[in-house]
Amino acid sequence: MDKQLLSILVCPVTRAPLEYDRDKQELVCRASGLAYPIRDGIPVMLESEARQLSADEKLHENPGSFGR
Repeated sequence: MDKQLLSILVCPVTRAPLEYDRDKQELVCRASGLAYPIRDGIPVMLESEARQLSADEKLHENPGSFGR
């Protein structure tokens, strides 16, 4: 994921910053508790396509990720 692109993308639900999870190929928003998939290198920023984070995922930053 391009760091410059990540710096301008925000969660469409909360407008909060996103974290890139390299291992899962997702953009994670801890504020909304949603993880948006990246398919073929393209972030799918639709709430209907996002998966709900587990309670554990909401609390702990993933070691395979980097923030803004």
